[in-house]
Amino acid sequence: MSSDSTPSEEVSDGSRRRSGRRETDTLPETVPGEARYRRVDGEQFHVVEAGPADGELVVCLHGFPEFWYGWHEQIGPLARAGYRVVVPDQRGYNRSPKPSHVAAYRIDRLADDVVGLIDAYDRDRAHVVGHDWGGVVGWWLAIHHPERLRRLVTANAPHPTVIRRTLRRNPTQLARTAYAVAFQLPAVPEAVSRAFDWRLPRTTMRRTAMPGTFDDRDFDRYRAAWERDGAFTTMLHWYRANGRRRPEPETDRVDVPTRVVWGARDRFLRRGMAHESLEHCTDGRFTGLEEATHWLQHDVPTKVTDAILDELGGSAGSRAARQRPD
Repeated sequence: MSSDSTPSEEVSDGSRRRSGRRETDTLPETVPGEARYRRVDGEQFHVVEAGPADGELVVCLHGFPEFWYGWHEQIGPLARAGYRVVVPDQRGYNRSPKPSHVAAYRIDRLADDVVGLIDAYDRDRAHVVGHDWGGVVGWWLAIHHPERLRRLVTANAPHPTVIRRTLRRNPTQLARTAYAVAFQLPAVPEAVSRAFDWRLPRTTMRRTAMPGTFDDRDFDRYRAAWERDGAFTTMLHWYRANGRRRPEPETDRVDVPTRVVWGARDRFLRRGMAHESLEHCTDGRFTGLEEATHWLQHDVPTKVTDAILDELGGSAGSRAARQRPD
């Protein structure tokens, strides 16, 4: 099977697949490109691709509990700015591989997936943009594989050392992320999350975002992804693998040019973690979005896109490519 072939069922921008009553991976009309599979170390990863094939590669990494759709507002503007945009379902999510053993989700392995994805496009380097867990993977790449990155943009995702140090020293932050401790339990978090048609994750996302950020169409897609066989368990394995064996980077220093974008109203992560993360960067910048929450790329998509393009050097394309006002 070739690197861009599709296992078992066709996935494209024109496909119509349903899980029960819910639409899954048809691309919204505002998202250009196509959905397909790319082989990474012998496994087929589901990705959405857009933009000119010869454009600089930009890999966008989602967080929990999202999937490629977490970046759907940014795909079009980045592609129209001339970048080759690749947004994967990361390991354990939606249509990508879902190993059952917890160790498969250690941060080193997650970073290796991204390196393999860059290789799959025959590129030496890529820009990496990451939100939440995707941003943590981005930091790990910048520390351990700096030669593979052009630039790093993280959105509400602290440097790994800052995470470890803050959890050890700050009781308030520890309380904010108590859910991560609960996620270590077997089976219970899955059962509670699935109850009443996924009420808990839906309610949590709505209440911690700006009003009106997520609508029923968004949650049709999220529920379809969460309902895939074994998916919610393997999504939680990210917390289990890296909570049981907290990763320590080889160095705190980040030499890759980095932009930290932060929604100030994040209910999960202290704002100070953003500035502390920049202290580890030799070439770092900060963009604060006062009105935005943890879900900033959904809350204020154009402002996040502008920050990304400004860091990547392609800001001219962003304002002309706006899909909706913030």
